[in-house]
Amino acid sequence: MSFAFLCLGGFLLLAFTRPAAAQTGEPTDDEVNAIARQLFCPVCESTPLDVCPTQACAQWRATIKEKLAAGWSEQQIKDYFVEQYGERVLAQPSTRGWNILVWVLPPLALLVGGLFLAQYLRSARRPAAVEPPARPEAGGPDGDYAARLEKELRKRR
Repeated sequence: MSFAFLCLGGFLLLAFTRPAAAQTGEPTDDEVNAIARQLFCPVCESTPLDVCPTQACAQWRATIKEKLAAGWSEQQIKDYFVEQYGERVLAQPSTRGWNILVWVLPPLALLVGGLFLAQYLRSARRPAAVEPPARPEAGGPDGDYAARLEKELRKRR
């Protein structure tokens, strides 16, 4: 029984030390692409860095790999590229300064548009006030016709 516990302990020790050993190597392409996905290509407009085939993007991905190998965090790498090329390289704009409008205006526009649509639908569903037709005068040409019609209808009843 002690041999079984010894084997189980050895297995658990290997199971928990193996992932830690795997983390100390060179950064993987997945790690590089996770950061590259959050940056835009400096040459192609609106193309994420992880899918762009240009030489500039390949150099940027190599820079990301170097920075990861040096122990830089994801945020430090993004800050480095923003410092070098400006905020236009970020796939997701920051929430500082005027950039906050990018986050606030679309939901606000949807809310205001929804309110206008609801008001329009409510007013379109409500029937317009319709006045009953005016009764013809007794002495007018239509009045004589109406009087004769009513007289005929009374006879038939």
